[in-house]
Amino acid sequence: MRVNKKYSCLPAEEKGIHIINIRAIEDIGYDQHESTLLNSLSKNPDADCKYGLYFRDGKRKVDYILVYHYKKSSGGKALARRALQNDSSVRSSKQDQPLPGKGVQLEMGEGEPHVDYHEDDKRFRREEYEGNLVEAGLELERDEDTKIHGIGFVKIHAPWNVLCREAEFLKLKMPTKKMYQINQTHGLLKKINSVIQKITEPIQPKVAEHKPQTVKRLSYPFSREKQHLFDLSDKDSFFDSKTRSTIVYEILKRTTCTKAKYSMGITSLLANGVYSAAYPLHDGDYEGENVEPNDRKLLCEEWASYGVFYKYQPIDLVRKYFGEKIGLYFAWLGVYTQMLIPASIVGIIVFLYGCATVDENIPSMEMCDQRNNITMCPLCDKTCSYWKMSSACATARASHLFDNPATVFFSVFMALWAATFMEHWKRKQMRLNYRWDLTGFEEEEDHPRAEYEAKVLEKSLRKEHKHKETDKEKLTWKDRFPAYLTNFVGIIFMVGLTFAIVFGVIIYRISTAAALAISSTPSGRSSVRVTVTATAVIINLVVIIILDEVYGCIARWLTQIEVPKTDKNFEERLIFKAFLLKFVNAYTPIFYVAFFKGRFVGRPGDYVYIFHSFRMEECAPGGCLMELCIQLSIIMLGKQLIQNNLFEIGIPKMKKFIRYLKLKRQRSLDHEEHMKKKQRYEVDYNLEPFAGLTPEYMEMIIQFGFVTLFVASFPLAPLFALLNNIIEIRLDAKKFVTELRRPVAVRAKDIGIWYNILRGIGKLAVIINAFVISFTSDFIPRLVYLYMYSENGTMHGFVNHTLSSFNVSDFQAGTAPNDPLDLGYEVQICRYKDYREPPWSENKYDISKDFWAVLAARLAFVIVFQNLVMFMSEFVDWIIPDIPKDISQQIHKEKVLMVEVFMREEQGKLQMLETWKDKDKKKGENCNNHSPRLSRSRSGSLSSCHSYPLDV
Repeated sequence: MRVNKKYSCLPAEEKGIHIINIRAIEDIGYDQHESTLLNSLSKNPDADCKYGLYFRDGKRKVDYILVYHYKKSSGGKALARRALQNDSSVRSSKQDQPLPGKGVQLEMGEGEPHVDYHEDDKRFRREEYEGNLVEAGLELERDEDTKIHGIGFVKIHAPWNVLCREAEFLKLKMPTKKMYQINQTHGLLKKINSVIQKITEPIQPKVAEHKPQTVKRLSYPFSREKQHLFDLSDKDSFFDSKTRSTIVYEILKRTTCTKAKYSMGITSLLANGVYSAAYPLHDGDYEGENVEPNDRKLLCEEWASYGVFYKYQPIDLVRKYFGEKIGLYFAWLGVYTQMLIPASIVGIIVFLYGCATVDENIPSMEMCDQRNNITMCPLCDKTCSYWKMSSACATARASHLFDNPATVFFSVFMALWAATFMEHWKRKQMRLNYRWDLTGFEEEEDHPRAEYEAKVLEKSLRKEHKHKETDKEKLTWKDRFPAYLTNFVGIIFMVGLTFAIVFGVIIYRISTAAALAISSTPSGRSSVRVTVTATAVIINLVVIIILDEVYGCIARWLTQIEVPKTDKNFEERLIFKAFLLKFVNAYTPIFYVAFFKGRFVGRPGDYVYIFHSFRMEECAPGGCLMELCIQLSIIMLGKQLIQNNLFEIGIPKMKKFIRYLKLKRQRSLDHEEHMKKKQRYEVDYNLEPFAGLTPEYMEMIIQFGFVTLFVASFPLAPLFALLNNIIEIRLDAKKFVTELRRPVAVRAKDIGIWYNILRGIGKLAVIINAFVISFTSDFIPRLVYLYMYSENGTMHGFVNHTLSSFNVSDFQAGTAPNDPLDLGYEVQICRYKDYREPPWSENKYDISKDFWAVLAARLAFVIVFQNLVMFMSEFVDWIIPDIPKDISQQIHKEKVLMVEVFMREEQGKLQMLETWKDKDKKKGENCNNHSPRLSRSRSGSLSSCHSYPLDV
C-alpha cells in the first residue's frame, strides 16, 4: 500500500472542524498466490478474530462497519501512475499507516479502455474520509476478500484514548468506584414486597440485570483528569459495545470529506452512495451449536421467544444492548400492556353484565314481541315492502350487549384509566432515568442532515455565481415556502381522498341494500343489513390497510422536501404528518357510523336523496351502536392481525429471501469457499436495516385510539388489544434481535412527541365518548322517557314512544311499495323512528316537543360528562406525583455523595500540600541550626536540604 500526496483537503472552519491535509491512499492488492500460501500455513485466521468480531490480530474489537460497492477500476492504472509521479518523500506518521487487508485492484486488463470516473470519484472520497478517520484516532482494517461479490468492508476500532476523549466530549455518565446502599422499605411494606417477589419469581426473566439491586455505583460524567474516580481495572469492559459504537458513530458523523467545497459526514456519504451501509455488529450468533454466551443469545432466549410471553421483559438488558431510546419504547409498551389487564377485566365484566340482563331489557323484549304487531315503513323505494319490527329482534338483543347503563360507567372508567396510565408511565420513566443514569441528561443539537447541507451548498453556490458576498448560509422560510405549500395541498388532497373513499363505500352500501331487497327469498331480505354491513366493513378494512402504506410513503416524501435541519426535526415532522393522515384514514369510517349515519335521512314522503336516486342510510331499529361495534371490531382486529402481525412477519422474511436469491446469483465460489463460515459483518449485512421506531409507535398509538376513543361502543376493545400486545412484544423483540441489523444506540430520557400525542388522544376520548353515549346510543332517550313520560316508572312503552306514524297515502308518486300486501294485509299507517307529529295533527310530520327535550338532555349530558371526567382526570394527574418519593430521595443522596467525594479529594490534596510544607519547613530549620562539626561544607548541606522536595 502506498500513500501519496495526491491532493489536500480544504479546511472547514465554518463547521468548527479542522481538517488536516491528507493524501489519497492507493491500495495495491496483495499477490493472490502469496496470500493463498499464507492462508494455508495459518491454522484458521477467521477463528482467531472470532469470525469478524475482532481485527485480524484477534485483540482489537470491531466497533463499527462501513460497507461499500467496488469495481475493478479501468482507469486505475493511469491514476496510479499519476499518483506515483506526484509522490512526496515527506509523510506523516499516521498517514504512513496502511489499512490492512486486500486493497482495490488497480491493474487494468487489456482491452478495457473505458474509464469509470464515477467509481474512481467514490473511491477517492472513501480514501480521503478514511484518512480523516485515522487522523481522528480511529484504527481501520479493510476486507474485500468476502463471500459477497463486489462488496468491501471497512472495520473500525476505537482505541482507549479515543474512547476516553469522546466520552468526555459526550458527557457520558460512567460508574465510579464509590458504591452506596439503595434505600430499602421497612416494616409492612418490606413484607409485602418480599411476598410479591416470591409470587412473581416464576415470571421474572433469568438475567442478571433484572435482579433487584441493593447497592448502586455512583455515576459521574467521564473526565480524563478524574480517571482515578472510575473503576478502570478492566479497560476492555469499561465501555460496553453499545457505548463504543455510539462513540464511533459520533466521530463518523462529524468527520468530513471535503472536496471542492463539498463537506460530507457519514450520512452524506451514505446518501450519495459512497458507502452503501454503516452499522455496528451484533455480539455474535443467537442459535447453533457451540455458540459462546453473549447478550444477543440471552435476549433471544429470555425475551425474543414466544415461549416466555408470560414473563416480564429484561428492560435493563434491552437498554444495555440496544440503547436507551429502544429500551424506553419496550418499557412503554410493557407498561401499556400491563395497564390493559385491569381495563380488559372491567370490559369483560361490562360485557357479561349486558349478556346477563339481555332477557330483562324491556325495550328489546317489546321489539321481539310479535303481539305488538308494529308495521314499519319500507327501507327503500318501490322494491322494499313494509316489514314488522319483530324481524329485527336479534339486532335489538345484540345491541343491549353494548348499549346498557354499564357502558356509561365503563366510559368514565376508561377516561380515568387513560389519565392513570399516563401518570404511571411518567413515574416509570423517572425510575428508568435514575437506573440508567439519565437524570441530568440534556439532548444537544444534532448534526445537520445530509440533505440540508446539500441544499445549503446549492444555495451558496447560486449566490457565489451571482457574485454576492455571503456569510454562512441557512435555509429560510422563503426557501421552504414551495415545500410548505406542497405539504398543505398534499395533506388536504389526502384527507379529501379518504372522505371520497368513505363516500364511495356509503354509495356501495345503499345500492347493495336496494339490490338485495329485490331478492325474492325471505332469508335474503332478512339478512340484507348484516350482509351489507359486513361487506362494507371489509372493503373499508382493505382500503385502510392499503392507504396506510401509501400515506406512510407520502408523509415521508412531504417531510423530505421540507429539508429539516436535524434528524430530530425530521422525525417530529414525519410523525405529525403520518399520524394525521393515518388517524383520518383509520377513524373516518367509524366517525361516519357514530355521528352521521341516520342523522340526515328525512322522513317517509320526504326522504333525502343522493344523486336523485339513492336514499340516505338509516340506522337499525335498535340504533347505530351495534353497527358501530361491528365496524370498530372488524377494523381493529383486521389491522392488528393483517397489517401489524402478518406484515411484520411476512415482509421482512420476503425481503431477506430476495436478498438471499440475489447474493446466490452473484456468487461464483468453489465448494471450499462456499463451506467457509461467514464473517460476522457479512451475516449482519444480509439483515434488514433499522428503519426507526416511528412505525412501531404509530401502530400502538392507533391501537390506543381504538381502545379509548370509542370504548363506549366496544367494551371488549382492551381485551383484544391486550392479546395483540402480548404477541406484539415478542414479535418486535424477535425482529430486533434476529431480523434487523443492530441499530446505533441513542440516548433519550423520554418517548418524545409520542407522549403529547397520547395525552391529546386521552383528552379527545372524553369528548368522543360523551357524544357516543348521548347521540349514538339510546341511553339519554331512555332516561328522558323514564323520568318524564313513563306512566308507571318503568320502560314499558319506550319503543312506541320513539316511533312516529306515517299515513301511506302521503307517499310521493313512484315511491310507494310495489307489493303493498306483502305482509298479507293492507297497511294504512306505518311507523318510523323519529320524534315527529302524527298525520292527524295540525302540524303533521313536524318535529315534536319530545325531540327538543331529548336534544336538550343530550347536550346537557355531554357538558356534564365532559367537565366531570376532565376534572377527575386532572385530579388524578395532580394527586399522583410525577417523580416517586424514593427516586427523588436517591437522586438527592447521589448529589450529596458526589459532593462528599469531591470534598474528600480536595481535603486530601490540601493535607498533602500542608504535609509537604511542614516537612520542608522542619528540614529547613534543621539545616539552619545544625552544628558546623557535622558538616564541613555549608553549601553541601543546603543542597541536600533543598533536594528533599525534588525527591518527593
